[in-house]
Amino acid sequence: MAPGAETLLTFAAASALLALVPGPDNLFVLAQSALQGRAAGLLVTLGLCSGLLVHTLAVAAGVAVIFQTSLLAFTVLKGVGALYLLYLAVLAWRTATTPLPMGGNCRIDAAALYRRGVVMNVTNPKVSLFFLAFLPQFTDPSQGSVPQQVALLGGVFILITILVFGGIALLAGELGVWLRRSTQWQRRLQQLSAFLFVALALSLLLASR
Repeated sequence: MAPGAETLLTFAAASALLALVPGPDNLFVLAQSALQGRAAGLLVTLGLCSGLLVHTLAVAAGVAVIFQTSLLAFTVLKGVGALYLLYLAVLAWRTATTPLPMGGNCRIDAAALYRRGVVMNVTNPKVSLFFLAFLPQFTDPSQGSVPQQVALLGGVFILITILVFGGIALLAGELGVWLRRSTQWQRRLQQLSAFLFVALALSLLLASR
């Protein structure tokens, strides 16, 4: 069985609000859409949501509790995530002097963008800890298997995230078309993206359980 309709609606509303709050993932989608177009933002969104699927399954299977009980596991994973973000910052800075095609979307590496979303999300242990605290609040043991309910709620959260982040990608992509008409703005967007990645890396490194 599944949580009741009222519980699901409340959960969906809370998920939508959380997806709209500025954070590492939606800022990443916004930056990539502005830099490389709507398709890039949508690919990153799919990658991020694939990562959310991993976290959902980890919580449902009880694996995510490792990051709550083991400081070593938490520290190692967040260190890997921070290094990856710094790597993306270096890439963005190196390409800051390379103008994008004028007036439209540039050629994009779909696999690389999708992979960036997956890696960025999976290597953030804070997501697992968030799901570990958030999803069980909307489960009811009297309604059946709690792991199955967690999996269902995770699926709803992912669907809401796709819709919200997809909207952000479309809007930022339209803005990016206008900004990329200026070589100067192209460079600034790349530099801003680099600074964003560094800020996200530092935030992750300083995160505690």
